Amino acid sequence: MAHIIVVGNEKGGAGKSTVSMHVATALARMGHRVGALDLDLRQRTFGRYTENRRAFLQKAGLDLASPFTRDLPEVPAETLQPGENIYDHRLSIAVSALQPESDFILIDCPGSHTRLSQVAHSLADTLVTPLNDSFVDFDLLARTDSAGETILGPSVYSEMVWNARQLRAQAGLSAIDWIVLRNRIGAQRMVNKEKMERAVTKLSKRIGFRTAPGFSERVVFRELFPRGLTLLDLKDVGVKQLNISNVAARQELRDLMKALDLPGVSVNF
Repeated sequence: MAHIIVVGNEKGGAGKSTVSMHVATALARMGHRVGALDLDLRQRTFGRYTENRRAFLQKAGLDLASPFTRDLPEVPAETLQPGENIYDHRLSIAVSALQPESDFILIDCPGSHTRLSQVAHSLADTLVTPLNDSFVDFDLLARTDSAGETILGPSVYSEMVWNARQLRAQAGLSAIDWIVLRNRIGAQRMVNKEKMERAVTKLSKRIGFRTAPGFSERVVFRELFPRGLTLLDLKDVGVKQLNISNVAARQELRDLMKALDLPGVSVNF
């Protein structure tokens, strides 16, 4: 069975699609077969990223390892069983089709609460939640007091993950390995940054997730999207000398892949 990685967070702008593309492409470049689904049926940022990659590689005459994506199939309403949700059925068909040809299936979820996202979380062997280094984003995981020091209780997204965990337990499946990435962390040591670090550490022990390093805010990520490239592709498209920022970003990706600790993956880039 393919190992399913779900990248989810119910807030837009946290870097889910950038993380999804880099994780999926890194796995593909390390020799793994990677199938991918974009469940944001409206914006399709991850889907467009992969389409940009195919178009650029074809135009440039390059053959670089890449994830292969599938769209959710359309399902005639008359084929549904009584009480069956159409989105559940579409996702089930898509995942089943990817299973035989994939070592990993990566599912990129929308930045909002949808039925598709909810079901996808219950399928996750590994759940990756990018989180901007801000208490605005942290509020999705937990409520805090006005000082940002005391955790008052879990919030909407944490409760959804808890429900997904319960569904997997009832089905006799392995527990979700939940990893929260602190994305776009500033280089300077600031009071808010220190408060966030303490809050995330406290919450990780309380509701059961691991933390991993994410990506800093870098211009290169915005520049790569139109061509569908990742940090690992730069030398293959003619960049002879990586600048300091690009070298640091590659190291962040390497650290992230090691922290995910995916089965059968030896990080070698």
